[in-house]
Amino acid sequence: MFVPSYVKLYESGELKRRVEILESMLEKCNICPHNCGVNRLKNEIARCYSGYKPIVSAYVPHFGEEPLLVGVNGAGNIFFGNCNLRCVYCQNYQISQNWKVEIKNEVTFEQLADIMIELQDKGCHNIGLVSPTHFVPQIVKALYIAVENGLRIPLVYNTNAYDSVEVLRLLDGIVDIYLPDIKYSSDEMAWRYSKIPNYVKYSRMAIKEMHRQVGSELVIEDGVLKRGLIIRHLILPNDIAGSEESLRWIAEEIGTEVTLSIMSQYYPTNKAFNYPLISRRIMFSEYVAVLDLLDKFGFENGWIQDFDESPDFYRPDFSDREEPFKDRLKFRTTTG
Repeated sequence: MFVPSYVKLYESGELKRRVEILESMLEKCNICPHNCGVNRLKNEIARCYSGYKPIVSAYVPHFGEEPLLVGVNGAGNIFFGNCNLRCVYCQNYQISQNWKVEIKNEVTFEQLADIMIELQDKGCHNIGLVSPTHFVPQIVKALYIAVENGLRIPLVYNTNAYDSVEVLRLLDGIVDIYLPDIKYSSDEMAWRYSKIPNYVKYSRMAIKEMHRQVGSELVIEDGVLKRGLIIRHLILPNDIAGSEESLRWIAEEIGTEVTLSIMSQYYPTNKAFNYPLISRRIMFSEYVAVLDLLDKFGFENGWIQDFDESPDFYRPDFSDREEPFKDRLKFRTTTG
């Protein structure tokens, strides 16, 4: 029977030490590569518009992730408010870029721990931390409380990959499943569409650290993922994502045995209509071009999201906090 790595850290006292180190980093915040330096312990805010308490915008058993994460009962996803990116096409913009509204969704550490336990009690196979980067210290502090109360399912770190390697090293042995998105292979595109500097450097460093911790081999038990790395890549119109260069980097630096999740669900939303090159859905030819790259570089493991003409299928509505997702996303085609 799989036991999450964080249980051993709790029993040894190391988890408590990590909590203290991470929380101290909030005094001059350097939790992500922005290194804003504000005192979040005193609720000073900067790039991520987040103070001391964590913000939980929604939490649900979610059936829209990759099959090994969803299983029978769903992934126990916790959607954190705000973000350290400003993607003009963000599909979760209602909660990621609406900080004046989301502040009302602040929770205590005890409440966040209770949410984790509640999702476990509902039969969820994991705790999916969605957009966790700017709340890592708060999450780990809540995790400590949750472990005391019986939490025993893996954590999924679902991130845009603009993460600090120093912080990721402090998550070694805490997170068993990493789910990063490699968004761009060009810093120019990253700045234009996500208002983020040096994305390529920091995302690649972060993904290499995640791979160092958990490797390429997936640990699967009863048809559900318990430990491993899945790298997501969202296809963007007009190859704004620079898919070939990102996939080449993964093949050369991580290896072709790593598990990929190629996503076709892009649709223009938020501010995307102000940017002509991303103001439409992807074309089938763009979709096929990325699939051809998988063969070119020799990738064999993972999922390819079905090409779907209906953007409504993927559109979340966070005005309904209890059920923001109405449908299961389609990951029918496997590559291995």
